[in-house]
Amino acid sequence: MISSIYNSSISKKLPNAARFVHSRFMSSSSFDSIGVVGLGLMGHGICQVAAASEKHERVIAYETEQQFLDKGQSRIEGSMAKLLAKGKISSDDADRILGSITYTTDSNDLAGVDFLVEAVIENIDLKKELYQNLGTVCKPETIFASNTSSLSITEMAELSGRPENFVGVHFFNPVQIMKLVEVIRTEHTNSDVFDKAFAWAQDIGKVAVKCGDTPGFIVNRLLVPSLMQAMLMVDRGDASIKDIDLALQLGAGHPMGPLHLADYIGLDTCYFIVNGWTEKFPEEPAFVLPACLKEKIDQGDLGRKTGKGFYEWEGDKRGDAIE
Repeated sequence: MISSIYNSSISKKLPNAARFVHSRFMSSSSFDSIGVVGLGLMGHGICQVAAASEKHERVIAYETEQQFLDKGQSRIEGSMAKLLAKGKISSDDADRILGSITYTTDSNDLAGVDFLVEAVIENIDLKKELYQNLGTVCKPETIFASNTSSLSITEMAELSGRPENFVGVHFFNPVQIMKLVEVIRTEHTNSDVFDKAFAWAQDIGKVAVKCGDTPGFIVNRLLVPSLMQAMLMVDRGDASIKDIDLALQLGAGHPMGPLHLADYIGLDTCYFIVNGWTEKFPEEPAFVLPACLKEKIDQGDLGRKTGKGFYEWEGDKRGDAIE
């Protein structure tokens, strides 16, 4: 999720490659019913793209509280309305997609789903309670999948009580647009289960890549340490914020510089991920917390969301670098 803004700016450059990969490796997941737990920023998008696929007869959208369920439903209906207004889907298709989704706050409605995607907040205690409950509700053969971007798939698999039937499916924001899904296996994952999950990601029109349960998987394992290295350059005074970003944009062809990107993502989000990694993997040299990041967190300067981070922000305009 952390890399979504960065990736969305270049995703439109790859439609032919994406179509080729999708068609070349397409297979059937054979899931008649899908469950999506959590209808927030990521979950509502996963629910929508799953419903848009004609591979499934029904999608069960679950939230613990009615207010969150209503908000998620409103997001999906709003997204569909925009697609209709732009002529990207027909009214018949919109009716079919919306009609295939069942909204519920009763976890028992998930009992018969074949594949369940969890997209709740990144809190391992919350997920532990959730999976323990779902393990008693869902049929034994139901495959569980987490959309986590930073937590251990292995740890959740072991908490679920069905580690052989557990995978990661990491989507990128906005789910409706971003093509990539990282499909993650653990040492416990059954091969057939992994293959079905991988095929499902393709069935819903995404480009799937395979990965083991390494911190951050592929994209964020590469991206987040690179952001930290840019911040370490600031700590050492190697170059100015503006020049670091310009160098990566013009010298490496990146759509935006690393410090600019960190402000967009939210410095608190960057801190949360890296702090967790450094605590869990203290011997990994790539996981470091730059002094300038900790200083900005302490000051409440979290990037674009607060109006100040490595840049000064004004509304939706690109910020000016703080020298």
